[in-house]
Amino acid sequence: MSLDFSAVSPYIPMLLAGAKMTIQASVLSVLLGSLLGTFIGALRVVPFAPLRYIAAGYIYIIRGTPLLIQLFLIYFGLPSLGLNLPAFAAGIIGLSINSSGYVGEIVRGGIEAVPKGQWEASKVLGLSYVKTMRFIILPQAIRNMLPAIGNEFVTLIKESSLLSTLAITELTMVGQQVRSVTYASFETFILVGIVYLIMTSSTSFLLQYVENKWKVA
Repeated sequence: MSLDFSAVSPYIPMLLAGAKMTIQASVLSVLLGSLLGTFIGALRVVPFAPLRYIAAGYIYIIRGTPLLIQLFLIYFGLPSLGLNLPAFAAGIIGLSINSSGYVGEIVRGGIEAVPKGQWEASKVLGLSYVKTMRFIILPQAIRNMLPAIGNEFVTLIKESSLLSTLAITELTMVGQQVRSVTYASFETFILVGIVYLIMTSSTSFLLQYVENKWKVA
């Protein structure tokens, strides 16, 4: 068997356009997921037990169910309740919610890694729980969380391929379209895989650079 990329090469600009959509979806999702996940993770360590249980239950459900099912529930399930979302919006919401479940655990671990003496010092200073979390604990916890959140971003880039099931023209969906035209399945998805590898590798190198700079600072 010999590979022939001549039929696929004219469609490389289309694949790159799909990669751009993948990056946009991943960046939006990791930002929203990090915001929601930070809130959920902070709830996991509050003194009020019912809030801890609610946050733990949320994480348990999100991490224990497939992302694909979550996307289907949002895009295909919500219309039965009268809520119709555009495919892209449904995809971003689904990815963000899924990511928040993992970020929540990352945040919890980062907060718990901060020495307890920091909490005690804040009490001596008379700071409230919210101010302690905002000005003392979270800034230190971010250093502990950065590598794991970076890994979550890389994972999200790969998981965004499931957006193709909602007919969103990200990289995998474009690859399917190119394959249906060229019938060069193997060559098409080799190129798709290469583009994903470039995106994840570039992201990993960039995050490693930021992490090293942060350590130096």
